[in-house]
Amino acid sequence: MTTDLTARYLGATTAALPPASREDVHSELTALILDMTEARTEQGEEPEAAERAVLTELGDPAVLAASYADRPLHLLGPRYYLTWQRILGLLLKIVPACAFVGVGLAQLLTGADVGTVLGESIGTALTAAVHVVFWTTLVFVILERTGTETGADWSVDDLPPTTRETGTGLSDPILSLVFLGLVLAALLWDHIAGLVHLEGDWMPVLNPGLWPGWTLVLALIVLAEAAHAIVLHARGRWSRGLATVNTVIAAAAATWALVLLAMGELLNPEVIELARTVGAIGSNSLGTLGALLGLLVLGIAVWDSLDGWAKTRREARRV
Repeated sequence: MTTDLTARYLGATTAALPPASREDVHSELTALILDMTEARTEQGEEPEAAERAVLTELGDPAVLAASYADRPLHLLGPRYYLTWQRILGLLLKIVPACAFVGVGLAQLLTGADVGTVLGESIGTALTAAVHVVFWTTLVFVILERTGTETGADWSVDDLPPTTRETGTGLSDPILSLVFLGLVLAALLWDHIAGLVHLEGDWMPVLNPGLWPGWTLVLALIVLAEAAHAIVLHARGRWSRGLATVNTVIAAAAATWALVLLAMGELLNPEVIELARTVGAIGSNSLGTLGALLGLLVLGIAVWDSLDGWAKTRREARRV
């Protein structure tokens, strides 16, 4: 015979269970409580004290009900946590940055001031990050509750190589992305406030007439380079395809600069004129400086391309 305290405990436990299993759990749990209480009373405990001790040992009825229903009491368990962590980390590296750059460019195209550009870009990037975390987590919570397989089970083939002689470790993409982010920030700041300080005034280095068309092309080239760095790290090694894409990106960047340099449209004419006025450059040295700048751009593009192919050949020899 059950007491009022045990009846209340049984009711609280079975109330959280599906109707189909309540009767069976009620009978099983009743027998368990009576047996545990009887064992304690046989050892000399008072019946009321023994009953209270047994119910305390069984714990929170909601937790006990979850164990009977095989229902998890955590948001994400170990079965899905690492997959969720990897996917979420990758998305947080890409989506907020793309949102920041995209909104910033859109605001500039509409003629917004600096405060509006930065405010809208940062706000959108933070909102994008919140949405990424929420929706990615929601998907994995649904997978956890429904028991759906993700197809991401670990195998021996997932083991990383012992060494990364070709420089595709974590430091390389981080450095690349930081550098490319600084390039985009410099382009934005050069257009908004200028990067050259001459005669008490800040002026843009690049020709303001390049905005927005030519500047947007350069920004897309930089974003393509960032995507290349992420894919390279994800694959863990160079390949002919990645080396080819790297060459195309390097050629595109060099073509952008060399075409504008040949047209005399790359640098801000006002900066050049002021530099001549203050004697920073001579009247006959502009052509020489242009040629040196062109050779530097071409040299960087050739070196970047050859470096990618050299790493690809080293990877091929290791296979």
